Amino acid sequence: MTAENEATGHNVSRRELLKRVILGAATVVPASFVTGATSAQESFETLTSAEAATLEAIVARLIPTDENGPGATEARAAYYIDRALGDALAPSREAYSAGLAAVDALARRTKNAAFARLAPQEQDDILREMESGNTEGFTPNSSTFFELVRTHTLEGTFCDPHYGGNASFVGWDLIGYPGIRIVVTADHQRLGQSPRPLHRSAYDFERFVKEVLRRDR
Repeated sequence: MTAENEATGHNVSRRELLKRVILGAATVVPASFVTGATSAQESFETLTSAEAATLEAIVARLIPTDENGPGATEARAAYYIDRALGDALAPSREAYSAGLAAVDALARRTKNAAFARLAPQEQDDILREMESGNTEGFTPNSSTFFELVRTHTLEGTFCDPHYGGNASFVGWDLIGYPGIRIVVTADHQRLGQSPRPLHRSAYDFERFVKEVLRRDR
């Protein structure tokens, strides 16, 4: 299900749900994929305009913007995926091409419009059908593509901003993650208080960058 629908169905806040999902689906972004932050005017590099429109609509429903805060759209998860498909996620490029076309075909077949043009509830209907794996037109099946996009959406929303997603640290702020700490003081460990967000990439710390460069040699 989408994050919004799961939270509604089980009376769990979106913030708490995402914490659970992220802990259970932690991923490592390959060190070769280094793009830096993206600008709001930046265009897609790998996906076609039609593919990009469908993907943006999908990620917007997987982690929606709501009263709890920003979601995958503000984190620019679709841009993260687009750039990664030209680099670290290149082996998934064909799967995205076929899968996004299948999503649009399913939407046109069942809702008489492209997926990006559907109302949010209709888009959720399509995503639920995909997640079930009981719809035709996907290879090997719709649930496999759903999980692929879901995983990459989580990466793009909650990764270190160095990799092109989690723009302005909105993903980290959403789950209350303050960022990496090189030094932990007594105040940081004090009970009953929330840590102050640093809003710094791991690559802003010279120690971390040196360690990465040393491993790459």
